[in-house]
Amino acid sequence: MANDPIAELGARAKAASRVLATASTATKDAALQAAADVLLHRHAEILGANAEDVAAAEAAGQGALVVDRLRLNDARLQSMANGLRSVAGLADPVGEVADGWIRPNGLKVQRVRVPLGVVAIIYENRPNVTSDAFGLCLKSGNAAFLRGSSGAIRSNIAIASALREGLAKAGLPHDSLVLVEDTAREAAVEFMRLRGIIDVLIPRGGPSLIRTVLDNATVPYVIDGDGNCHVYVDASADLAMAAAIVENAKTQRPSVCNAAETLLVHRNVAATFLTDLAPRLEGVEFVGDAATGEILGERVTSLATENDYATEFLDMKLAIRVVDTLDAAITHITRYSTGHSEAIVTTDLRAAERFCLEVDAAAVLVNASTRFVDGEELGFGAEIGISTQKLHARGPMGLRELTTLKFVIHGQGQTRS
Repeated sequence: MANDPIAELGARAKAASRVLATASTATKDAALQAAADVLLHRHAEILGANAEDVAAAEAAGQGALVVDRLRLNDARLQSMANGLRSVAGLADPVGEVADGWIRPNGLKVQRVRVPLGVVAIIYENRPNVTSDAFGLCLKSGNAAFLRGSSGAIRSNIAIASALREGLAKAGLPHDSLVLVEDTAREAAVEFMRLRGIIDVLIPRGGPSLIRTVLDNATVPYVIDGDGNCHVYVDASADLAMAAAIVENAKTQRPSVCNAAETLLVHRNVAATFLTDLAPRLEGVEFVGDAATGEILGERVTSLATENDYATEFLDMKLAIRVVDTLDAAITHITRYSTGHSEAIVTTDLRAAERFCLEVDAAAVLVNASTRFVDGEELGFGAEIGISTQKLHARGPMGLRELTTLKFVIHGQGQTRS
């Protein structure tokens, strides 16, 4: 696929999508299992390619967290294979009757789930996305048309080759997965303008990638946006629970979109809570408001700026603000949130209900870490992204979000007067 024109690659994916749209669940599941087997069988080749990508990233001075997102090892490769097997075990949404009714004239109307067609994913240095996207697209009857970054190109080529071998073993077209190997910016722009080929485009990456899509795409897209996520510790919170939640939300994997970036603490518990929390977040840089500085002293490296509160750090850094009321916490979140995932820790049922009602985000959590906003954690299998927009999908996108609805109408010769 290295030298093939992008439009030709897209046409091949389109042709394969027509086959996938009518493939049985058993055939799709067999392909997923075969692809998982081939991934593991070819682990040495895949990890070798990935090692070259990692070495190039380190030589280019990329940060440790960027390299971590790029790096594969035996455990992560096994997780990718497990993800494919997990998707094979999920219910197939294709053909599901969403609802139906009979009109007074006898017409029987149903809305039935069908594949979108060609799902295009443009993504940055996360080679596991190649496998995750393929698995969900295949189970939902869609062709996966993928364009990764230059930094992970060797890894992506090796993974895609293994997955395509799995497709062939199950009798499905190789081109049910098509990878664009041209990583030039011009190729990316051409990719996102393939009207008539791409049915939906899903970008997975940082602000620069999202901006490129917003500025250039002429195909429908779903934005997998920034995760400027908050945890609010209410006056009534169980403080031990709150500390465990904040620690997990910030440090369990800080380089992902559902990690917490800002901590809001009610003034009534701020001194006790922040003093007890700080030792648990050793290695995390704190920036905070004046009240936070008074409590934590030199542990706060600087006063938090507007930019700090608006930034998705994707790093071991946390912005903190002390607030006087639940209303103040909601006002802060409304101003700075990217609409991804927002959490409250409280024992006050009314506060929890207000937070869930008034905070506008794809996911709100009560007494749980933001890190749970993830397709696998919520039972979808591997996700294709987390939408921060409201049409046509919002939140973690699993199989149903990769389908659309078709009206199927049965009559007995009715004509309209």
